[in-house]
Formats: sequence, structure tokens, C-alpha cells
Amino acid sequence: MLQLQFVNFKKDSYILVEGKADNDRFYIIQSGKVRCFKSNDAKGSSLKTLGPGDFVGVIPCMSAHSQIENAIATEETRCISVRKDQYPELIEKNTPIALKIIRTFANRMRTMNEMLTQPVIKTNATDLPEHIFDVAKYYDKLDRYPIALYAYYHYMKECRQGVHLEEVKNRFKMLSTMCNFRNFEPAQGTTRSYEKGEMIFSESQTGADMFVIQEGEVAITKVASGNEVILAMLKRGDMFGEMALLENKPRSASAIAHSSCRLMVINRDNFDQMVTTQPQLIARLTTMFAERLWTSYRQQDNANISNPVHKMVDMLALQAEKAKKFTGNYQTELTLTDLANMCGIPLKLHPMACVQFSDEKSARLNGDKIYVPDCEELLKQAAFYRKANHTGEKTSYL
Repeated sequence: MLQLQFVNFKKDSYILVEGKADNDRFYIIQSGKVRCFKSNDAKGSSLKTLGPGDFVGVIPCMSAHSQIENAIATEETRCISVRKDQYPELIEKNTPIALKIIRTFANRMRTMNEMLTQPVIKTNATDLPEHIFDVAKYYDKLDRYPIALYAYYHYMKECRQGVHLEEVKNRFKMLSTMCNFRNFEPAQGTTRSYEKGEMIFSESQTGADMFVIQEGEVAITKVASGNEVILAMLKRGDMFGEMALLENKPRSASAIAHSSCRLMVINRDNFDQMVTTQPQLIARLTTMFAERLWTSYRQQDNANISNPVHKMVDMLALQAEKAKKFTGNYQTELTLTDLANMCGIPLKLHPMACVQFSDEKSARLNGDKIYVPDCEELLKQAAFYRKANHTGEKTSYL
């Protein structure tokens, strides 16, 4: 039988402390107010105030990572304490709680994606269908024709009076003679397969399906101002595309097959059924959201690092943290180009950044993939670079 504990916090007392590993539970605010903030946020953009019905500490609890922010009671506050192992039973008995957490996570993920692209590409990518043209042009210039063809096709489909329509029609016709890609519309059924380099969906495209990766890897990307940012590299068991399903808004990012992959499709009808009949699967979705949001908070720290090589070291450390590799060695599946793209480093700086990164002692190449001989040393080096960037210490730049 589910038995939840009530906890009282006095005014100005800490509920959570950033960086601490006490993450086996989260709190539902019953009464009072809680102020949440990150310690290194000088501009105060992360500051938020939560009240009754809101959740505190769900992200680190469900992702099994350290606390991502401080939480202080600004008045006498009473909370319900929920242990991670109690969550499946909690949502089985109270589905609205699970849906509120998941929808809150989806909204925050969309916000975090926009925040992540701003420091790197200095602009907001738009949700308007016209933006699909920018996506198509970017991959066209890189000679990644299957992706460009897919984006051109969906621009024509969604922008029938678009300002770029004639240009798109001509380019689509030309590229169609150069490659055999024809996977423009989703296949019917509960599973779909994609070859390496094919686009699953484009940012700003409409859509209401989410996916579970059964085989292969998928890159989640955004394009703006002639640059690409890889927001996540997903593998077997990961889910994506859920924000469009939950929020009924255009895709906030693109999904591209990083290798040949097979996906399970979840639409709005079978998602609603899952919520009421499969609490364990909903708990898994919550954990996935929490992991991705925790990663986004860490990526935000990375985006604020100026030195491209230091960004690459910190991004590599983030991959180790995601894999729970805190000691020993770590063989990644990332190339130097993958790592530079994940940092949002402009293409023109890739060669020099990759050469200088090769001089770092915390990592080396094993074939064309990055190998970490000592994760503990890598994490220390990355923490040093983040701290140096935050305190304004001078570093060497490209």
C-alpha cells in the first residue's frame, strides 16, 4: 500500500542543494512557496518560484544524477516526499500526476532547446513552417541530399504559398535525379525503418507521433544561422518526438538516423491507452525526460564556455556522466566531428578545434572514435574549465 511522507520546511531553509547527490526522492508542494535557482546564474534567468501542486527535484531523482539547482522555501512550506521506487505506484493510482509531470517536462524541454541554441547560434529558430526551407538549404549545401530532399518535400507540403516555393520545386526536381531517396511519407504500421543519414522528421514540421528506438542511433538536431547543433544522440531504448505529441505543436528539433535504425511508433491514441494501462512504461518515459532535461541543464553550462576546445572536453565529460562512467576508461562512438557538432562549433572552426583537442591528455582517438583512458581525470578537467569560464579566468582561444 502506498504511504507517502509529509515534510515541513521553515522559511529560508534549503529543500535541495545544487550539486548534492541526495536524489532518491522528489517533493510535491502542498502549501507554501519555493524559490529555485542555479548558483552560477548571475543574470537570474534560471530563477523561478513554485507553489502548491508543483514538483521539486523530479529531474535529478528520476535521472539518478546530482541536484541541478537550489530550492529554498520562501515561506513555511509543506511538501509530500515521493521516493523514486514509489513513483510507479503513485501514477498507477493518480494518472493526472504523471501527465502533469510529463507535460511540464515537455514544455521545459522545448524551452531548454531554445535556450541551448541561443548562446551557440545567437538566434532563435522558429516553429513556423517556413523554417523548413532553412533546414533544407543547410543540408543541401553540405551535399546531404536525402535530408535536403526530405525537408524540401515537406516545405512544399506545408507551405503551399511559401515565399521560397518556386526555388524549392526546382531544387527538389534536380536533387530527385541525383539520389534515389523516396522515403518522404511515414510507412504504415507500428514500426518504421530508416537508413543512416535519412531524416525521420524536420524541425518546424507538423506531426503527432513519438518513437522508441528498437535498433540503431538517432541524432536530435537544430539548424539556424547556417549552423547545426546536435542536442542529443539517442540509442536503443530511448524515446523521442514526444513533445509534438504532448503539446500539439510543430517539431522543435529534427531527428536524423545516425545509423540504420528501427523505431516503434506511438501515436496519440495508443499513448492515452498506455497512460492508463502501463504505469511502468510511463515511469520509464518520465525517467527519460528527466535524463534529457538533466543533460540539457549541463549543455547550457557547456554553451556558456567560450573556448571551443574546452567546450569539447566538457561535452565529452557530459557523455561520460550520461553513461555513468565516473572512473576507469570509456570508449565512445563519437568522432571528433560529432563532438564538435554537439558543441555547436561553427564549421569553419572545426579543423583547428579538432587538432587542438587532439593535444588534450584527457582523451585520444581509437581509430576515428574518441577514447577516454581515465574518466575521473576527464571529469576533473571539465569541471576546471567550467569554473574558469564562470569566474572569468583567462584561457587560450582559437
